[in-house]
Amino acid sequence: MTKSIALATLALGVMPAFGQTAASLEVIPKKMNPEPFAKTITVADLKTKLYTVASADMQGRETATEGQRKAAAFIESYFKSLGLKPGNGDKYQLEYPVYADKLEHAEVAVGDSSYQVNQDFSVVYSLNHNSTDYFSEVMYVPLAAAPAGGTRPDPFTGLDVKGKLVMLSGMGSGNGLRNLRPFLAQAQQSGAAAILFIQSDFPRNNTTGAQRANMYVNLFKASEGPNFYMVSENIARNILGPSFDSAKAGTLTAGIHSANVKLDFQKSTEIRHSTDVLAVLPGTDKADEYVFVTGHYDHLGMHDGKIWFGADDDGSGTCAVLQIAKAFVAAAAAGKGPRRTMVFMTVSGEEEGLWGSAYYTNHPVFPLAKTSVDLNIDMIGRIDPSRKYGDSTNYVYIIGDDKLSSDLAPITEAVNKQYTHLELDRKFNDLKDPNRFYYRSDHFNFASKGVPIIFYFNGTHADYHQPTDTPDKIDFDLYARRAVLVFYTAWNMANREDMLKRDTPLK
Repeated sequence: MTKSIALATLALGVMPAFGQTAASLEVIPKKMNPEPFAKTITVADLKTKLYTVASADMQGRETATEGQRKAAAFIESYFKSLGLKPGNGDKYQLEYPVYADKLEHAEVAVGDSSYQVNQDFSVVYSLNHNSTDYFSEVMYVPLAAAPAGGTRPDPFTGLDVKGKLVMLSGMGSGNGLRNLRPFLAQAQQSGAAAILFIQSDFPRNNTTGAQRANMYVNLFKASEGPNFYMVSENIARNILGPSFDSAKAGTLTAGIHSANVKLDFQKSTEIRHSTDVLAVLPGTDKADEYVFVTGHYDHLGMHDGKIWFGADDDGSGTCAVLQIAKAFVAAAAAGKGPRRTMVFMTVSGEEEGLWGSAYYTNHPVFPLAKTSVDLNIDMIGRIDPSRKYGDSTNYVYIIGDDKLSSDLAPITEAVNKQYTHLELDRKFNDLKDPNRFYYRSDHFNFASKGVPIIFYFNGTHADYHQPTDTPDKIDFDLYARRAVLVFYTAWNMANREDMLKRDTPLK
């Protein structure tokens, strides 16, 4: 089958043969009929919870803020109301440290001229350490353009920059901070003492960027790099003098320039905390094996007077976890509790870099070797406007069910065929897909430890990571159908005879 034919097949939700029949998959034993409990996952309940989680009162739920703590308290209270047991010993919340830098002082001075932060220079707190330095000369280093289809050459080749203040050109060359990171690493390897990077967009309002960039979870570093300052053309002109025009034109070669430069950076670091929220429904005869249903409850917070509500991302996943938990509790109350222990976990720190799930998988409460699967829900309340094929009012993207376990896709297909009849779209299963969605949500930290996963996703849209991601834009009927699919899939995996096989290497 050619690639184009394969993609067309997957787009329409049609799966090739897996070598197993639905009957051999133990789809759902009749005596464990889950349909009455699936009906407890209602549009009304999802709507009520989502309008709470994605409300202004939650302040955008940014990690290690009051809004995140309010959301965690709401989730914990709901788990308690269901009668679920705490998932972290006698606690529902699993705490992990978050470090935040606060700028105490930053100064760049050239000769008798002292410049102010955000007016003529800016700093990224996490890249710098406390230091006051004085230099009598600056090594100017131009950044060459990358050749077509290639990478830029190392600008420090043949230059002695050890212990020196280095100034890199960035004017008009499209050198954003992300593209500059390789040069920062090269400068560190070359022994540069500090770096100035010329940019042309000063003055700037950097308060929002600094606030979002200053939190991290790794306090200790293998090595300390040179301090880094983004500086204005005014500072560059003062240092380079008459050579500045040549630098701006891109014709100035590398060389030493005399200038008395003072660099001062001082920050303080405080320890904040964030939490994952875990609740447990104990299993019956296979209680020492676990099925996880997860979603992240954090979002982007409040900045510049605006709230990033995060209704779809990932209020939708969070509230789906809560409603799926309610359905399993209803089943247990009817004498049909799961054979395996169900763990319902909402994590924080996803938007910052999958922090909460990374902390859990590095400090697991329940053995990962006995964790059969993680079913991760991240954005299932909207429609992808770029999806121009099939029935986009009745689909869900399924990511990762072709990896780690050959059981995943057949179970998903059988369950969907029996109950929910959604189009299962696997277009993002390709690890080379430029969106890299497989790596971008909390399931990945489970997968990296060998735990089979499925990631449920609706795709992005114009409100993704915008303040306009609000509950009124959710398609609640489709949202509920997707949540029900996850419930049925979890039901199967909690009640089948064997844990999922781990027989498909990640390719």
